[in-house]
Amino acid sequence: MSSNKAIVSGVTGRYALALFDLASEGNALDAVNSDLNKLSALLSESEVFSNIVNSPLLGQAEQVKAVESVVAELKLADTVKNFLGVLVANRRLNILSGAITSFGRLLADHNGEINAEVTSAKKLTKAQTDALGKKLKEITGQDVTFELKVDESLLGGLIVKVGSQMVDSSLKTKLENLKLSMKGV
Repeated sequence: MSSNKAIVSGVTGRYALALFDLASEGNALDAVNSDLNKLSALLSESEVFSNIVNSPLLGQAEQVKAVESVVAELKLADTVKNFLGVLVANRRLNILSGAITSFGRLLADHNGEINAEVTSAKKLTKAQTDALGKKLKEITGQDVTFELKVDESLLGGLIVKVGSQMVDSSLKTKLENLKLSMKGV
């Protein structure tokens, strides 16, 4: 339990930990993770759903209707349905994305994997993530799960964070370092 507290924190961590404990007790970790992945994909693909989740202007009744339709459409399990209901009831639906991320960290830790946050200038291909995963496994000795982010301002390269270590090989950082060195600072 203490390691779980170390890898998740704040409100999102508390909700994710509660969901993780429920899923673990019900031997439904993989099913819950699958449902959360569906929700995460919907959050990134649907601007309408993202607005429903994040808008402070929507009332609880509208959020309940929206969540019920999403649950029915995605055929989500009762555990995730109830979790969404708790988020809506507590006016915390806006933390859904963070709770999904925290749940993923808890699951990775439970499975003996480490989590790497990878930020790239453009979306990585499957081959690129596989190669990066293989290299990180060689370095760390553990299987790696990824949180992939895209930041076009990097121009190229990657920023990889594993635990408390970070490697920044982005073109943006290299150009900034070159600029500083040319100033003589």
